[in-house]
Amino acid sequence: MINSKTDLKKYLEQDKQALNIRGGLKDLIFNDIWLFQRILRKTEYYLNCKHRIRFFLFKIRLNAIATKLGFSIPLNVCGPGLSIAHRGTIVINGKAKIGANCRIHICVNIGASATDSNAAPQLGDNCYIGPGAKLFGGIKIGDNTAIGANAVVNKNFPMGNCVIAGVPAKIISNNTLNRNAN
Repeated sequence: MINSKTDLKKYLEQDKQALNIRGGLKDLIFNDIWLFQRILRKTEYYLNCKHRIRFFLFKIRLNAIATKLGFSIPLNVCGPGLSIAHRGTIVINGKAKIGANCRIHICVNIGASATDSNAAPQLGDNCYIGPGAKLFGGIKIGDNTAIGANAVVNKNFPMGNCVIAGVPAKIISNNTLNRNAN
């Protein structure tokens, strides 16, 4: 969680690095995903530090750009180093937890189970979620895990350091995830 200006700067710097933002005027103005992530992090900061007026104003901006990009990402869910690959539908449950350095592609759904709306996925650090992946229920995904495109993950993979894919998902490789995978 972002509880101080120092935390905010750390999160923004790690997000910037994960998105491969060079810091030029072009990225600042025309990169909608970077704009979304900056507003997301500032909104989290204002919520956690109880700046009510600024939180309200940033929440309005966040909702507007999230709607434009097709994202439904609640506050205080994603750790530092979040990398959203493309515009498109991304839906994340408010009770889910995503660790540091997670890369998320389009059409990903991370949600609760039908039987228990409080049970949402918990992802470790350095995870990669391929396009169209669906994760649901009170599952735990370990560190350094890659989830293949269109995988349906409904059970735990807490050991990490693996690649999971399929419907339903199963381990297809025990190789350590390469962080630079796109």
